[in-house]
Amino acid sequence: MQLSRADLADFGYFLAIAKHRSFRRAGLELGVSASALSHALKGLETRLGVRLLNRTNRSVTLTAAGEELFAAVEAPFAAIGMAVEAMNRHRNEPAGRIRLNVLEHASALLLAPVLPTFVRRYPEIEIDVRVSNHLLDVIETGADAGIRYGDTVPKDMIAQRLSADIRWVVVGAPAYLERFGTPAHPADLLAHRGLRVRLGNDDIYHWEFETDGSAMALDVPGALTLDNTQLVIALARAGAGLAYLPEPCVTALVHAGDLRPVLDAWSPVGAGFHLYYPGRRQLPTGLRLLIALIREMRPLGL
Repeated sequence: MQLSRADLADFGYFLAIAKHRSFRRAGLELGVSASALSHALKGLETRLGVRLLNRTNRSVTLTAAGEELFAAVEAPFAAIGMAVEAMNRHRNEPAGRIRLNVLEHASALLLAPVLPTFVRRYPEIEIDVRVSNHLLDVIETGADAGIRYGDTVPKDMIAQRLSADIRWVVVGAPAYLERFGTPAHPADLLAHRGLRVRLGNDDIYHWEFETDGSAMALDVPGALTLDNTQLVIALARAGAGLAYLPEPCVTALVHAGDLRPVLDAWSPVGAGFHLYYPGRRQLPTGLRLLIALIREMRPLGL
């Protein structure tokens, strides 16, 4: 069988499907619809005269022939990708595309201040950002890297620090504090109205406090449970309850007098943001440049 240009493209599609064991996730990585991938894979199987995948409504598995083909072509295709990526050293302007999975806090506090400069400096590099508080698997979602708080990075990933550690604070609107009083101890929060936060795994976040070697975590009561920081801030400003947030999220509002910090002596410091990625992948040029720019601009210190 003589290979055509279409065959080479279809081998690339096959590799993505085999890696993710999913047409949908492979399509997300490649920017191709699942139906287009299915059509291409069927064409490749027809030309090769063998079945490469076993497909059901719930799973995608490799046949024996598929396993053999995957083992044979994975390394050569990876080498081609590395060679193409290396060409960026010879370009006047770096090019390419990077895909990131990012927590909401990191998107607002870390990327929003940096990306305008990045796109001006590197106009040929595309960045695809998926913002989610769910702790997504960067491999399964086809991303090049993710950004999380350092203490939640999977142990099998390489992590690079992007910010200093971050202080967490309780804040409330002046009108709320005048009406309900100012808590003097974390235990006082049990008699207050908290703006509760639902985590990506559907757990309710327990507010954490520490001082002079003492630490505690409280499930602060409240009628409102939310999963969006901007909504939490808007409701806190409106006096709907107390909020527990990273200090950089509310610094400007505290300075403006819209919110007041409480329990300041109990405010803990948590892990800063880290970028993480699988160790076996070559770091794309665009990602290296983004890391360098974040460390240059230091929107959250470092």
